[in-house]
Amino acid sequence: MVKVIMHGCNGKMGQVITNLIKEDREIELVAGVDPYKGIENPYPVYDSILEVKEQTDVVIDFSNANTTDKLLADCIEKKLPVVLCTTGLSEEQLKKVEDAAKEIPVLKSANMSLGINLLIKILKEAAKTLAPAGFDIEIVEKHHNLKVDAPSGTALALADSINEACDNIYEYKYDRSQERVERDTKEIGISAVRGGTIVGDHEVLFAGPDEVIEFRHTAYSKGIFGKGAIEGAKFLKGQQPGRYDMSDVIGE
Repeated sequence: MVKVIMHGCNGKMGQVITNLIKEDREIELVAGVDPYKGIENPYPVYDSILEVKEQTDVVIDFSNANTTDKLLADCIEKKLPVVLCTTGLSEEQLKKVEDAAKEIPVLKSANMSLGINLLIKILKEAAKTLAPAGFDIEIVEKHHNLKVDAPSGTALALADSINEACDNIYEYKYDRSQERVERDTKEIGISAVRGGTIVGDHEVLFAGPDEVIEFRHTAYSKGIFGKGAIEGAKFLKGQQPGRYDMSDVIGE
């Protein structure tokens, strides 16, 4: 049984994970950490990791970037592995993540979905075959109308996985409206769509002579990110200090 602290337990994803863990016999949520106490949970809620009295194996974090520095420091002090799901970290904070990984196991990925991370693995293999055969590569990502960043971090992670498999020969093209030129063979086009309540949709097209191969992932709820975080926590228990991501979880 993996015993977990939910850091940010009273946020939207904290509650998603709380409910998912209720249905999972391999993991137990023993405590939460959140400054907001307006929600009743089936576990005690503290103001910080250092206050938690329960025996714990792993911390899952879905909070905000303002709390990340203290979270990392507290996890180091208590020697607790952490699944770090909070986004929007600064370059300075990302450096602290790498430093923390020298002392405790830290799992951080651009996207916590098991499906997306399996897609990344598949794309690397597809690119090695299709790119040398002259296939053009395009990525189309779709999200809800409240998402402010474009393209999505996941779209960039998909592009990076392809590029790394091809010795980083590609440049990324985000807009063609100001040019009247033929498509460069060494570019990956990335387009962003914003509308409605789309949770997340990513499509990767390999367009070659007389044939097109499409890879697509559609998220129907945020539960997929919670499920990925839970699987990440199970993986992280007992690991040596180091930087891990969801590709390690998929590999295992």
